[in-house]
Amino acid sequence: MTGTPAPFTAGDYEARMRRAAEAAADAGLDGVLVAPGPDLVWLTGYRPVETERLTLLVLRAGQDPVLVVPTLEAPDAAKAVGAPALTLRDWTDGKDPYEAAASLLDRAGRFGVSDNAWALHLLGLQKRLPDTRYTALTEALPMLRAVKDTAELERLAAAGAAADATFEEIRKVPFAGRRETDVAADVAGLLRRFGHSQVDFTIVASGPNGANPHHEADDRVIERGDMVVLDFGGLKEGYGSDTSRTVHVGEPDDEERKVHDIVRAAQEAGFRAVRPGAACQDVDRAARAVITEAGYGDYFIHRTGHGIGVTTHEPPYMIEGEQQPLVPGMCFSVEPGIYLPGRFGVRIEDIVTVTEDGGRRLNTTSRELVIVD
Repeated sequence: MTGTPAPFTAGDYEARMRRAAEAAADAGLDGVLVAPGPDLVWLTGYRPVETERLTLLVLRAGQDPVLVVPTLEAPDAAKAVGAPALTLRDWTDGKDPYEAAASLLDRAGRFGVSDNAWALHLLGLQKRLPDTRYTALTEALPMLRAVKDTAELERLAAAGAAADATFEEIRKVPFAGRRETDVAADVAGLLRRFGHSQVDFTIVASGPNGANPHHEADDRVIERGDMVVLDFGGLKEGYGSDTSRTVHVGEPDDEERKVHDIVRAAQEAGFRAVRPGAACQDVDRAARAVITEAGYGDYFIHRTGHGIGVTTHEPPYMIEGEQQPLVPGMCFSVEPGIYLPGRFGVRIEDIVTVTEDGGRRLNTTSRELVIVD
C-alpha cells in the first residue's frame, strides 16, 4: 500500500471554487448552489451533517464564494480547509435562512444546483425568488469533477491498489458451503484493513444470483460448481475504488469458460478504446461489439462504465449516445458483463484513467477466471 497522500490545501479548494464559478458562467448560468454532499466536500473540504437546517455554498463568477450556514455550525465551517477562501454568512434559528440565501442571487437568475440538494431547500428558495430557474449540476456541468489532477489520481490509484489487495486475499478464503453474506463480510473487512474508511458495496452473487448485476448478498449457500461475481468498493482517503472479478468454485464447464473469455475480451476491447478525443460511447461500443458478435448481446444489460472520484458513481458514463470526448485525467470503470437468467453471470471491471496517449488501468489483478475452493 502507498503512504498517506499530502492533504489538499486552501489553495486547491479556492482554485476548484473559481473553476466551478467560471464553468457555470461559460454554460450560461448565473451561479452554482451547492448543498452538503460530495460536491461541497470537493469544493471546500467541508462535510457537515445533512439536516433540515440550510447550508448552501453560492459560487458566482467574479464574486467571492459565500457559504450560508447555521450559526451553531459556523465554528465547524470556519475550520474547513477551504474556509479561508469563503465568506461565511450565518443565520440563527428562528430566522428565515432562505432570505439570507436569496439576497445573494439574481431575482430572475438561472442556477446550477448540486444533485443531492433537498427539495425542502430548493422549494424554499423558489418561494422567495419565484422567477429564478434551476438545473441539476449533472445536467449543467457534468464534467465539473470529471478531470482529476495529479493529487486526485494518486488517491484513486491508492484506492484501486487497496481493492486489488482485497481481491488477492479474498480469493484465498473458502467459498463452498458458506453464505454469500459471510464472504461479503470478509470483503468489507479486507477493504477496511487495506485503508478504506467507507465501504459502499460488497456484491457477492453466486450461481443464478450472478445474473442480477446489482444482487445484494443474501443467505444463499455457495456451492461447488458456482460462478461467483465479486464487485466491491468504497472510499480511501476520500476517493473511490470499484472493481469486479468473477471466480468459480471448483472447475468450470466449457460454457462457463467460454462466457468468461468473451467478457474478458470485451473488457480488453473497451480498455483499448480509451484514448484522448474518443467519445465516451466509443468505449461502450467497443466492449459491446465483442459480446454481440459472440451472440450474447441481449445479455449485456447495463452501460459499460461510470466515472469515479469522491463518489463511486459519477459522470462521465460510458454508454451509447454519450458523445463527451475523453480527456486526460478522466477516471471511469470499464465493466462489461453477461447475465444468463437462472444460471450465472460474469463481470470484469477495472478503473481506468485517460492518459496523454491512451489509458491506464488502476486495477491490475488477473482478469483470468480464478478457481476458488
